[in-house]
Amino acid sequence: MINYAYWLSNIPEVGIRTRNRLIAAAGSAREIYGLTEKQLLLIPGVTEKHAARILESRKKDYDAMFEGMIEQGIWFLSREEQLFPERLATIPDAPYSIYVKGNMPAEWNKKTVAIVGARRCSAYGRSVAEKIAGKIAESGAWVVSGMASGVDGGGHAGALEKNGYTCAVLGCGVDICYPRSNIRIYQEILEKNGAVISEYPPGTNPSAPLFPARNRIIAGLADVVVVVEAKIKSGSLITADYALEQGRDIYAVPGRIYDALSGGCNNLIRQGAGIISDVDEFLKEIELQGEINTGEDNLKNLLLEKDERLVYSCLSLRPKNVGELLEKTGILVPDIMDVLARLLQKGFITETVKNYYIRKI
Repeated sequence: MINYAYWLSNIPEVGIRTRNRLIAAAGSAREIYGLTEKQLLLIPGVTEKHAARILESRKKDYDAMFEGMIEQGIWFLSREEQLFPERLATIPDAPYSIYVKGNMPAEWNKKTVAIVGARRCSAYGRSVAEKIAGKIAESGAWVVSGMASGVDGGGHAGALEKNGYTCAVLGCGVDICYPRSNIRIYQEILEKNGAVISEYPPGTNPSAPLFPARNRIIAGLADVVVVVEAKIKSGSLITADYALEQGRDIYAVPGRIYDALSGGCNNLIRQGAGIISDVDEFLKEIELQGEINTGEDNLKNLLLEKDERLVYSCLSLRPKNVGELLEKTGILVPDIMDVLARLLQKGFITETVKNYYIRKI
């Protein structure tokens, strides 16, 4: 019997947003499988090319592909299944499905901290990542990261050393260890009942465009995101942006003002991220964050008018100019300047330079 969710996840050139539109319209992968070309084209955002790929895909033997994957010890989970992590299912542009190698918890209900940072980090940065992750593991919480070189690898290694649960989210298939230099960490995660996760099918080779999307899953699985070392234009700040969008707490490790590897972290702190100056104090603080955060989010919504919420939702930790905001919101120039002035006055945003704005964390 065909696994309809697996089929939907493997249709060539049908991306996550199109899949989400299909699910929103039809309700399930099984229903989508039965749609005619005419019915598919009635769904907003589904093009003739998408419809053609969907119809062509029904000729492939997905049962054999699915069985081959299971034989490799790889699980497949879709949002239609109870085992799919609930917190991941609710993020913007949530993955429709994930592939899991190793031990996926029956319930993703433990406090989880993402540790991210520079690939080419300093010895100090690697040491800090290991120390923080080790303390998190000792507390019984989980560690998630991207298994990249540098800080990510340090996060996994620190958790593994304390026999904690750690999960690596990859920008390639779960059957591929990337970078190869982390093969020992990859193997140890699997040996110690951790998990390797990806939204990309087994056999997918790593490529640059896949990694930014991977970062939203790292943030999505976490309650708290910690940035250890990052340059001002580091990919780790993409994870921080996703964390902000998803309502996660963000912390950063401060560094020297002349150190390029500290520029991104120091900027996050300037924008309102939590500061990690003592690991034990950090652990005490995040135990209370859950209750505090919900109240802050609700209060923020109560304090903002509809047009203010729209503009605020378009901002992130990366400065955006008025032109970008006009394009995204469709608000007229005089009105958007009024909205920005109100957001500044309420303390929700900062003007970094003239007409460039960021959210406050």
